[in-house]
Amino acid sequence: MATHLSIDPKLLSEALDIGGFGSKKDTVNQALKEFIQRRKQRQLVDLFGNFPPDSDYDYKKGRK
Repeated sequence: MATHLSIDPKLLSEALDIGGFGSKKDTVNQALKEFIQRRKQRQLVDLFGNFPPDSDYDYKKGRK
């Protein structure tokens, strides 16, 4: 799917330098993957503390 975007050239240049990718396409694709991954991680972190503890879980048994 061809898409035409207006991307800030300074940001793209810096991302190319930092990422070490050979093309703009690879740089943008990796940036999108990392963006999605970080947002999914944030959603998981928001779930911490929202579930009731498991009364059958034996944390001492897991230490062995």
